[in-house]
Amino acid sequence: MTSLPPTVAEPDNLTAPEIGLLRIDHVGIAVADLDAAMAFYAGNFGLRCVHEETNEEQGVREAMLAVGDGSGPRLQLLAPARPDSAIAKFLDRNGPGLQQLAYTVADVEAASAALRARGLRLLYETPKRGTAGSRINFVHPKDAGGVLVELVQPVSPSDESS
Repeated sequence: MTSLPPTVAEPDNLTAPEIGLLRIDHVGIAVADLDAAMAFYAGNFGLRCVHEETNEEQGVREAMLAVGDGSGPRLQLLAPARPDSAIAKFLDRNGPGLQQLAYTVADVEAASAALRARGLRLLYETPKRGTAGSRINFVHPKDAGGVLVELVQPVSPSDESS
């Protein structure tokens, strides 16, 4: 893998300007039972659910839990909505536990292209719909030290009003 030369003037808010990493978005945990997992994290750690949905395309029920004042990264709980989903297969192979690390990116297509240029494989040719309408893609875990890395481009406020 070759590394790209550093840029001269990098914005303070970007870790890698050509990729556009802004921050850690969330950590995903695969669970068999979403309701039981939400109760566990609320009862034992005081985390609160700030978003819950079923993503039919991905075959997953999910909840985003806030930590502390809620301004930082989230904990995402992922449960299978159907037996053929990627989360169901993950649970069959590995059991419950850490499933992904997600970064917020400025532009998921630009981030995907920059990572492909570095020789990394991405799971999707074009971004798919993620949590709350975000646009997502994933770096193959075999190219990221065994970690499934998610790239998340949140919905912008102007997108929500259209």
